[in-house]
Amino acid sequence: MNRKKLFFALLTATMAFSACKKTSEPIDETEPIVAEDIASFKEIASIDLGGETSAEISAYDPSTKKLFVFSNEGGAKVEVIDLTNYPTVTKLRTLTYPSNAGINSVAVNNGLLAVALDGADKQGNGDVVVLKTSDLSEVKKITVGAMPDMVTFSPDGNYILSANEGEPNDAYTVDPVGSISVINVKSNYSVKTVDFSGFESQKATLLAGGFRIYGPNASFAQDIEPEYIAVSADSKKAFVTLQENNGVAEVDIVSGTITKINPLGTRDISMAENAFDVSDKDSKTVLGTWPIKAFYLPDAISYFTTGGTSYLALANEGDTRAWKGYDEEARVKSLKLDAAKFPTAATFQIDANLGRLTVTKAFGDTDGDGDYDELYATGGRSLSILNASTGALVANIGKDLEQHVIDAGKYDDERSDNKGVEVEGVTVAQVNGKTLAFIGMERVDMIAVYDVSTPASPKFVQLFATGDAPEGVLFVKPKDSPNGRSLLIVASEGDGTVKFFQPNKI
Repeated sequence: MNRKKLFFALLTATMAFSACKKTSEPIDETEPIVAEDIASFKEIASIDLGGETSAEISAYDPSTKKLFVFSNEGGAKVEVIDLTNYPTVTKLRTLTYPSNAGINSVAVNNGLLAVALDGADKQGNGDVVVLKTSDLSEVKKITVGAMPDMVTFSPDGNYILSANEGEPNDAYTVDPVGSISVINVKSNYSVKTVDFSGFESQKATLLAGGFRIYGPNASFAQDIEPEYIAVSADSKKAFVTLQENNGVAEVDIVSGTITKINPLGTRDISMAENAFDVSDKDSKTVLGTWPIKAFYLPDAISYFTTGGTSYLALANEGDTRAWKGYDEEARVKSLKLDAAKFPTAATFQIDANLGRLTVTKAFGDTDGDGDYDELYATGGRSLSILNASTGALVANIGKDLEQHVIDAGKYDDERSDNKGVEVEGVTVAQVNGKTLAFIGMERVDMIAVYDVSTPASPKFVQLFATGDAPEGVLFVKPKDSPNGRSLLIVASEGDGTVKFFQPNKI
């Protein structure tokens, strides 16, 4: 940052804080800089909220210093945590929603808490409930689409958005449409819910770009499953991951319309920079190249701006459709491979090589003759950085990320055949003038920190342990945190803990 920008940064007020699922808060490059060591994040406090699924996603309200953590242990509920005496953290109360089948997300903005809830029937319409953070009184309850998986506010607080995943039932006999709801806060919480039926005519072009439409007996609109939302700093656009479909949708918030779908294509694992460890039965942990490709299948997404250009960071987790009524997953050794394309198939298919790797059986038989001409792994095992305007891939943090975990002795080789470190959460934020990506890895219980100030050349900064299976990764700016320092809050669904991490001051 040059002197002029630094001077401006120290004098300029900052944007209002917005917290959401795995957080997608836009970065304000004019934030006052707090001198902190970006490579020194360590655990400062922790709270245990129960067992598995009792701590998944959190949202923080700076005005009341309350943290809201949703839980599905024993029913849909929100745990309210007091950070007034931080680093001492205490539970204040529990909000329960017994009429709803589940809870999926929480978000905070300007003294309001939004809670995303499944309906009584998961395949029916869900709800977004809005409460005051001060006294937790209900302001409004809004009906949205089926299974609102993520909720967030626009940075200006004028809109609430929910990504309504619309997953099928386990038998795959009921499959609601995936949709996005745009709620106008200033217009008495009026809501517009839109689906993807208007993109049916673009299906062939999207498929050619690596988009996936494949659910049994599903229309285009039914097949789409919105997962996660990031909103631009000017509150005009939203970017929504369509995980199982391998794409990102763009939404015009003011008009409440879906304007674009960007297919994400595949990652070529035959290239050295994309190397995977593909076997859990090879008695070693080595990243290697193989004649396969991988669908990215992103979960979380974070919007950030650096150097005057806006970017999207995608956590390429790799969730698939694995239901009793339809399961796309298969082991390579269970498939018939085309002899011309895979002349050494017998060798590839032993357990120590590709045999155990999870791939999709929904794609790869390109000529329709019953054998597989290509193999597609499920999940990019990486963090991708895209240009937000064009959708072009700028960088992919994958091999380097997994190698750092291996070097630290934390890689779980039992997951080599399925998702690797499993990149699930991401938030991008500024610390000491640097733009940092905090990457949550569910299967190794760790956060990796990368400096993405130059997005095309990410640099590894730090690796640290979290609770079991980190799900929610939330950054709180120094001006909003309870002690005036950068704060990373990680909720882990495996053990029900919420941990608080901060860097050293310098």
